[in-house]
Amino acid sequence: MAPLPDPDLLRPETALPGRRLSELSEQAVRCTPGCCGASTTVTDGGDEHPTAVTHPDLAGLVAVQLRTGDGPIPAAEERGTPVDSGDLLREERWPEYRALALDSGVRSSVTLPFQRAGLTVTLTLFGFRPRTLDDARHGPAQALGDLATASLVRDRHYRAALTELDQMGTALRTRPVVDQACGIVMHVLCCEADAAFSVLRRISQTTNRKLADVAAALVETKGRGLEHELVSLAR
Repeated sequence: MAPLPDPDLLRPETALPGRRLSELSEQAVRCTPGCCGASTTVTDGGDEHPTAVTHPDLAGLVAVQLRTGDGPIPAAEERGTPVDSGDLLREERWPEYRALALDSGVRSSVTLPFQRAGLTVTLTLFGFRPRTLDDARHGPAQALGDLATASLVRDRHYRAALTELDQMGTALRTRPVVDQACGIVMHVLCCEADAAFSVLRRISQTTNRKLADVAAALVETKGRGLEHELVSLAR
């Protein structure tokens, strides 16, 4: 019977991407017969490509693929379907990856891609012998990859929600100061609230300062000495 997933894989708030990738790699090796090691990667299409491996020798196999854009990992990311090689000794694709794999004693590999909500996770399983991973794509590793990918997406949404809450909290804390600053501008320029806010925003943009900092400085001086500048910006 395959081992149960680590409970930490179910907790979005507890794990960074690197930890999730490491857990996925380690559990996939334990539950896949004939597997001697594994690597995992995740990307959202940007420059970042976090990676985890179960053995240091496998890091080079991942690195050469990411550097050259040639190998089972790039191919699986592009196609969205598993990419395998039953016997790398007879493989004609991916010359650099193939040579390095054989030099490391790896004879077979299969890369499983998992795509969800803009993220692509790859799980690559390696074997010391040819044809030992032919059934891996239908085994427990597939379920583990699905679970880990869903968890990474939840992690991302969780962190995005925290960021949004923090921004909302900052906005709520600074809103009274901004309102006071708008009141001062309205008094100096005899204008409406929308026009006053536009002036504050223009000051923020031209001075490369946060709107809240501009407002706080204006409230502190009560607008004294800034009448001419405010008038010029309102034109």
